[in-house]
Amino acid sequence: MTEEIADRIAKIIEPVLSNVGLELVGIEYRRESHGLVLRLYIDKEGGITVDDCTRVSREVGRILDIEDLINAFYRLEVSSPGLTRPLKSEKDFKKYQNQLIRLKTIEPIKNRRQFKGRLLKMQEEGIEIETDGEVFHIPLASIAKANLELEF
Repeated sequence: MTEEIADRIAKIIEPVLSNVGLELVGIEYRRESHGLVLRLYIDKEGGITVDDCTRVSREVGRILDIEDLINAFYRLEVSSPGLTRPLKSEKDFKKYQNQLIRLKTIEPIKNRRQFKGRLLKMQEEGIEIETDGEVFHIPLASIAKANLELEF
């Protein structure tokens, strides 16, 4: 049920965010210790500000009140995806080419499920990552979780 609500909300608010140059990176709708939370992760070229989060919270809050998709009390939070933002779509993997990433696969690839290395490119419905001096081709469907990794 919660994933269905998150998908419906994303479809409603993505055009609104896009019109002001923002991207919806992720959405969570879940029960936490203090109640239901709807958490939106937004981004834009150059990063977001507290003012961006405040504006989105107000605008999206109004839209959600009108649409009335959630029939319970919840708290709306708007945030940056952070420096180790998740990578979920082909668009994400193309955008962050040549960056250091960390990923986990659903099933082992060459006897490993954890990879940390340089994202080389998107190709044929998968990515190429260089790790430990070796290049691995990982199909998108095999990726359980992927994030940018901090470089020092």
